[in-house]
Amino acid sequence: MRREELYLRDIVDASDAIQRFVEEVNEQDFIADEMLQSAVLQKLMIIGEAAARISESIRKQYPEIPWTDIVAFRNIVVH
Repeated sequence: MRREELYLRDIVDASDAIQRFVEEVNEQDFIADEMLQSAVLQKLMIIGEAAARISESIRKQYPEIPWTDIVAFRNIVVH
């Protein structure tokens, strides 16, 4: 099993990638760009998958993060 730190790194890396992808893109351009939407969605799925692997003890240390919602979003998108 992977170390929890690696899942946290996955979350940070995917979040950073999303920020790079959209930092100079307005809403209209985002809506028009299917490839960009797919790239962002893929990174969101990575975040959700990694969040699902975070232990309850870590989740309790950061209650301001909506862990359940993040995982639920990933489940909706994948299924």
